[in-house]
Amino acid sequence: MDRLRMYIGGAWTDSSSNEVITTINPATIEALATFPRGNKDDVDRAVKAARAAFESKEWREILPAERGRLLLRLCQLIRQQKDELAHLETLDTGKPLSQAQADVEVAARYCEYYAGVADKILGETIPIRADILNYTLREPLGVTAHIVPWNYPIQIAVRSLAPAVAAGNTVVMKPAEDTPMTALRIAELCERAGFPPGVVNIVTGYGAEAGAALASHPDIDHITFTGSVETGKTIMKTAAAQIKPVTLELGGKSPNIVFADADLDEAAHWVVRSITQNAGQTCSAGSRLLVEESIREEFVEKVTALMAGLRIGPGLDNADLGPIISEKQLERIESYMQVAAAEGATIRTGGRRHAEAGDGFFFQPTVIDGIAAEGRLAQEEIFGPVLVVLPFTTTEEALAIANGTEYGLVTGIWTSNIHKAHWLASRVKSGQVFINNYGAGGGVEMTFGGYRKSGFGREKGLEALKFYTQVKNVAVKVNG
Repeated sequence: MDRLRMYIGGAWTDSSSNEVITTINPATIEALATFPRGNKDDVDRAVKAARAAFESKEWREILPAERGRLLLRLCQLIRQQKDELAHLETLDTGKPLSQAQADVEVAARYCEYYAGVADKILGETIPIRADILNYTLREPLGVTAHIVPWNYPIQIAVRSLAPAVAAGNTVVMKPAEDTPMTALRIAELCERAGFPPGVVNIVTGYGAEAGAALASHPDIDHITFTGSVETGKTIMKTAAAQIKPVTLELGGKSPNIVFADADLDEAAHWVVRSITQNAGQTCSAGSRLLVEESIREEFVEKVTALMAGLRIGPGLDNADLGPIISEKQLERIESYMQVAAAEGATIRTGGRRHAEAGDGFFFQPTVIDGIAAEGRLAQEEIFGPVLVVLPFTTTEEALAIANGTEYGLVTGIWTSNIHKAHWLASRVKSGQVFINNYGAGGGVEMTFGGYRKSGFGREKGLEALKFYTQVKNVAVKVNG
């Protein structure tokens, strides 16, 4: 079993307490590695290293194009190490190897994309009057904190690291305690790519310790967090006390809205894929199926058959569905099956642990019908391979149900009527809307973020750069 170390100021180090945490393979419950249990002192070291790097002449005077070259070299190294990185990601998260491979490629693509825009972060000239030259500059914020979840460790780590570095910031990252391995490998690849010491720092540890210390550190200039609504609230309160900006990408209860005029076979395939990818442990999972009443039974039968036919097993076997991340999360999903029983719902398929796959934390893909739109199953994020069915009769009713939760992250619309699709897309309260598709292959270029309790700020695409820069206005008096 490997003993991993944190990366601070260009050096590999243990925690100041020398305490460690063990990460396990959720498919087998076998220990994979130990890593440092970082604390407030370790976070302080990392922030000081990031601040020193940010203020250094080497980083402040680096050409934007050279920042892009650093990211491009990181992209190349990720692709060179893609098999090892995917293997580590599958061991750490349990997800099928094919999904881990896709995540690694998306991580490389983030580096490639933001490498190309590092020297194109532009200000504007603003006409005031003839004797005033007025212009804006987009400047880096400084030291940015990145608190990364366990469901897509490598992809989400690089999703925020790449634009932050492209804009000229320095980074302190805290990966989830369940899945630290690929973030530490990314730090190693940053070192090999030639990133100056202190530009990228990785502190491992528990969220309540290292994560809380990072979010509350007075010398942090911005916090990016992906995770639960409750933790997001805590981070917002902490940031408010420090007057720090935050980008929050939180939960979701995303609907797929399927009309009778859709290609039902194609829609069924994507409905299943959107709720079973990464065993449903995805903030943007299509966890609600809104289906037109006239095709309800036919379509739900299609979806149920596809769900029941999925192969469940360890990620390294490249099954269709891997394990849940932990016993705690598995018990949470099981608790919702008790809610289903109490509310008189019908479980069409699944609904229990899957012991046949081994000792890991496996749960069967599940379809639940006969629930109320205002009930807990339709309102709360379960974060597992659990799909709930909600029928509708009119487009207006579909819209009301789609908008009828406190979330607003992603919506899928399935119809051959483009007028109906646009009508819904313009009215649904959702940060992303997909028409006759869902997810669009990773969508590095596509702006991503939520409405309402799904968070605010935006990741991905050019829009993300706005949240890693601040605007300065300069007005020059020109004597004529």
